Amino acid sequence: MWRIIVLCTIINLTVAARSTYENYKVFKIIPLRLNQFNLLRNMKGHGYLFWEEPTTIRRPVKLMVAPHQLPEFYRLLYKEEYLSYELLIDNVQELIDRTTQSIDSGNATYNLNIFPFTKYPTLKDIYNYLYYISLNYIDNVKIIVIGNTYEGNKILGVEISFNNKRKNPGIFLEGGIHGNEWISPATVIYILHQLLTSTDPNVRAMAESHDWYIVPLVNPDGYKYSHTTDRLWRKSRGQYDKFCLGADLNRNWDYMWGLDSDRSDMCSNKYAGLTPFSELETRVLKKYIDRVSNKFDTYISFHGSSQLLLFPYGYTTAHINNYNEMYTIGQIAIAALKRRYGTEYLIGNTAERTHIASGSTTDYIRGTYRKPYVYSYGLRGKDNYDFLLPPDQIIPTGQETLDSIMSMLREIKRRKYLKQQATKW
Repeated sequence: MWRIIVLCTIINLTVAARSTYENYKVFKIIPLRLNQFNLLRNMKGHGYLFWEEPTTIRRPVKLMVAPHQLPEFYRLLYKEEYLSYELLIDNVQELIDRTTQSIDSGNATYNLNIFPFTKYPTLKDIYNYLYYISLNYIDNVKIIVIGNTYEGNKILGVEISFNNKRKNPGIFLEGGIHGNEWISPATVIYILHQLLTSTDPNVRAMAESHDWYIVPLVNPDGYKYSHTTDRLWRKSRGQYDKFCLGADLNRNWDYMWGLDSDRSDMCSNKYAGLTPFSELETRVLKKYIDRVSNKFDTYISFHGSSQLLLFPYGYTTAHINNYNEMYTIGQIAIAALKRRYGTEYLIGNTAERTHIASGSTTDYIRGTYRKPYVYSYGLRGKDNYDFLLPPDQIIPTGQETLDSIMSMLREIKRRKYLKQQATKW
């Protein structure tokens, strides 16, 4: 049945310019017993779409249900298992319309002090802005063509330095690895913009005392497709068979690859790819990271919709050797984030705080390069919006995240200084 639905969806997408999710609903369900957990697991392949898949008992599941599936859904939950649920989103399309209503053709004009953060940027907006700042900050900004995607889009990065005469600590920022998480590249670009234009002395101090390696959009194909055709598209766009395209680029890295993924299900949103680094996007980004790996010691990845600050590992609940330090720095960072708007975040290692997730960029950076400070922000969203965060949330998200990162870097700098002083004694 699911294969038929997928085929029909593909046929519809070839006819219609944009898919619709009118009256699709999203529910949060918490399985408390093994049979309830198994019931939810078995829903996969029957026309439902998990936004958060069943991983363990007592961990919330988010399930999107099509209108025609609702009677069956209610019957399964009530008549068979009496499994309670909470309706999170009554009409998915209404939220989609809110995220896309202000998007234009991508012909935005730019001012170095004013960028249109009142709407989500298109792929063209992002490219134009990166080229624009590279021309207008020629002494500080260098644009990098990291590589090309399956669909021929460029993956662009920028390197920013305010003092080329000395070696500064390096910070690597990575965003947009999932096509549907629009708040991720928008936040990275907001931070990039503030590094160049902010007059806040605290931001200027941190900006100018570090070198920055920034890749705002790792998955241009998926991001573009989520704008033009299917707002919920998450993966890359490489073709595996006639019906299933793409892989989860945050499961395709060669560090404990494939431990949590069904590697046989090419249609899964968390499909890890045929092999580690099977995707063009992860291969070219790896090559770039190899080239600059000796220039940074802090790596920060940005995702959407969970309000979490996570650190490695995702493939195991075992603690890294500087777990206490990472946790303490993280607490300082989320406290700083909360001060502006009261937004609540949680801190922890990925596997303990969420679920087992292997093959991610952050696990790879920590496990391969042994970088001491590796974090992943799950930005604003949570239950009411998830990754369909309205555009009026872009600037507040960027502001509080910048506050958090500046606080994080100050604490890292302080700890480095204390360690250096300790070695002298």
